[in-house]
Amino acid sequence: MEDENIENKSVENENTVNDNVMIKKSTFTGLIVVITIVIAISAFFAGSYFTNLNSDEITQSDLNAAIAKLESKIENRPQSPSQPNTQPINISIDDDPMKGNSNAPITIIEFSDYECPFCGRFYENTLPLIEENYINTGKVNFVYRDFPIQSIHPNAAPAAMAAECADDQDSFWSFHDMIFENKNTWAELDGADLLNEFEQYAITLGLDTKEFNACLESGKHLDEIRNDLQDGQNYGITGTPGFFIGNDNSGYIMVSGAKPYPIFEEILDEMLAQ
Repeated sequence: MEDENIENKSVENENTVNDNVMIKKSTFTGLIVVITIVIAISAFFAGSYFTNLNSDEITQSDLNAAIAKLESKIENRPQSPSQPNTQPINISIDDDPMKGNSNAPITIIEFSDYECPFCGRFYENTLPLIEENYINTGKVNFVYRDFPIQSIHPNAAPAAMAAECADDQDSFWSFHDMIFENKNTWAELDGADLLNEFEQYAITLGLDTKEFNACLESGKHLDEIRNDLQDGQNYGITGTPGFFIGNDNSGYIMVSGAKPYPIFEEILDEMLAQ
């Protein structure tokens, strides 16, 4: 299991970094600051799915087994979509990226972790159908909020920072998609290699890389990620993905885990019929 902090393998050889690794040391330092603070925030999460995992002792096989058990728990948890277990509550969409018509009658707010396998499953299997049948038809909009579980996903916070920096250039959703679609690559990297990978995504999307790297270097969006984390905790998020579905008038209900599309379909159809 990797340490909670991303290892800076380039520091020991900073005077011999290859020319093709064009990442400023200050940029990397800025992200380390981000990660450290986010770790401190995540440390007080109450009731997290992962609070019983000791990252200093757990083996990869232990982690795989824990993830499998969690996956089973999420998929088999009894829940009636038409009769939620909790009363509607008020949820803020903050100023986070939105996909779809801002005036849609129903909003889905996802609290997500880019390195979370269940979030990846939702992105691959469920979100495309929601987008096709509800977002693209103007019935629903979709908001993404960050909830990186740093204790077992050490690259989740840097990924969140990179996506927020892409959002500054109106490319959040393209970068969001690229992160999820290439997780098997960047999740295995660390240090300058990780940041260089994200810079390559920025280049592919035609972003201004100077502006993109300056954003990472400054830790510009640290407060945004911290706010998402704290809001998610206050709303009862204990693992990812976590969703709130509803609107400001009627309130939001919570849906936990990477539920299959029919669960979302039933909830959305019922809400839209009201």
